[in-house]
Amino acid sequence: MLDSFWKMPNRKFADGEVVMGRWPGSVLYYEVQVASYDDVSHLYTVKYKDGTELALKESDIRSQSSFKHRKSQSSSSSPSRRSTSRSRSRSPGRPAKGRRRSSSQSREHKDDKKKTIQETNIALLKPSENNTRRYNGEPDSTEGNDTSCIILEQKLKPDLEIERVLEHYSLRPRKEEKKKEEIYSEKKVFELIKTIEKASSKTKELEFGGRIGTFMLIFFLPATVFYLLLMCKQEDPSLLNFPSPLPALESLWEARVFGVFLLWFFLQALFYLLPIGKVVEGLPLSNGRKLEYRINGFYAFILTAAAIGTLLYFQFELHYLYDHFMQFAVSAAAFSMGLSIYLYIRSLKAPEEELAPGGNSGYFVYDFFTGHELNPRIGSFDLKYFCELRPGLIGWVVINLAMLLAEMKIHNQSMPSLSMILVNSFQLLYVVDALWNEEAILTTMDITHDGFGFMLAFGDLVWVPFVYSLQAFYLVGHPTAISWPVAAAITILNCIGYYIFRSANSQKNNFRRNPADPKLAYLKFIPTATGKGLLVTGWWGFVRHPNYLGDIIMALAWSLPCGFNHILPYFYVIYFICLLVHREARDEHHCKQKYGLAWERYCQRVPYRILPYIY
Repeated sequence: MLDSFWKMPNRKFADGEVVMGRWPGSVLYYEVQVASYDDVSHLYTVKYKDGTELALKESDIRSQSSFKHRKSQSSSSSPSRRSTSRSRSRSPGRPAKGRRRSSSQSREHKDDKKKTIQETNIALLKPSENNTRRYNGEPDSTEGNDTSCIILEQKLKPDLEIERVLEHYSLRPRKEEKKKEEIYSEKKVFELIKTIEKASSKTKELEFGGRIGTFMLIFFLPATVFYLLLMCKQEDPSLLNFPSPLPALESLWEARVFGVFLLWFFLQALFYLLPIGKVVEGLPLSNGRKLEYRINGFYAFILTAAAIGTLLYFQFELHYLYDHFMQFAVSAAAFSMGLSIYLYIRSLKAPEEELAPGGNSGYFVYDFFTGHELNPRIGSFDLKYFCELRPGLIGWVVINLAMLLAEMKIHNQSMPSLSMILVNSFQLLYVVDALWNEEAILTTMDITHDGFGFMLAFGDLVWVPFVYSLQAFYLVGHPTAISWPVAAAITILNCIGYYIFRSANSQKNNFRRNPADPKLAYLKFIPTATGKGLLVTGWWGFVRHPNYLGDIIMALAWSLPCGFNHILPYFYVIYFICLLVHREARDEHHCKQKYGLAWERYCQRVPYRILPYIY
């Protein structure tokens, strides 16, 4: 009993106690609540009012009573001095008393100025979820604010000295002068805070290799698409067998094809504007505002299917897409480049709060690639949200259907091959699922974090429809026969991947929408300072990104019907793995900044990221 007594931790503050905690790297204290105490490191985990969690030493924590005591002492001595100085009238003819009043005024003014600077520094030190790092050793959260305080003091000092001299020789009442001085100081403080906040909102961590990397990607991505499409046209589509000779440049452009692409794009825009489907709100923006979105993607898909069916009924040859596939890709790339230029130009006039957190670096090439404006809209027409699911994703299904019809015509088949049926069916399921669960896209980083620039414009309008349909395009020129048992095994594999993908996303979306739902009572989670919970049971207790695991399994099932003669159909699998690893790394960094210590506990509880026991 005595041994256990001596081993008890000597804690000064209890869990749940409200105390004053010093912000790391500064001399300022804020009201915090003790969350927990670590017996090994002897550190207190405290929670600030804005939800930030930090680990502090006991020496950095003080009780509230000590601050209240100091406040009462200072307030008891100041009124008498202020009342004495105010009771005497000012006169230019009384220099001795004027000097005493000037000295008293100077002391009061210094106190007011010091208070103004301290309050401004407190406001600047308040951490922000998007722009401030939340860890003890981060210089961004301390050094930058000390500099801001110094700049503020230097900015205000000359003006306040001039005001003080003028006030000494003025006949106006002291209260009026002091009020004017306070208003003037507040304006200066507000303007300086606005300037500092604008500078702090700049994107500091650059992705994709920074300015050089994004500049190269602007040319590399279109070149990759054209290379893959040219390879699929070759008799021997080996990656090392570079197509020779290259097609003439004039053969890659056709005005009629570009006109058909524009017709397709604006037809989908018309479907988007139809007043059908429910209207929902997105996540809150940095200014607290919520944008409204009309959920009618599935209805647009039904209307598109009816339009395509009508064209086929009137003997329209849909394999026209296959015959001019390269020209369509060039038209889509040219349109996406023009759209990206328009988006960047209009973003230059967008307010600061409407810029993308990840695309506000100040570098033209980087912001042009990643997207400078977060949610560019023409009236209520959201350009990014529209392009995410409509022209490219629905166009992917139409292209696959065109490839199926082209295979039947070229090879004189009465029915498409089993491989082509599997590829079309698997990818159709994926697209229909995305459109049916359209509302879930509003919580993805593409909508909440990434701006709309060349990366998303080219990805939505070119990469998705022309690279994701690579398997179907490959099978037209390189038919592959598979047996029914093999087809059954591939189907089972795709169903497993789809089940993991859909059930994991459903668990996450349902939990985000209503964590108190009795149907989700079996799910356990780690609470965070943001008010959200991190699931540690179900699929999210198996790996950190189970939806990515389902994506990889499905991507493999889409490529297997193409056989193993060439690696070209598996480019999509390789690309998809690389893409998901990049997204996973970005998600890890974002979640670590957002959830702090709770994310570290989650990573200890769920050690595997995507592949269990491997990665």
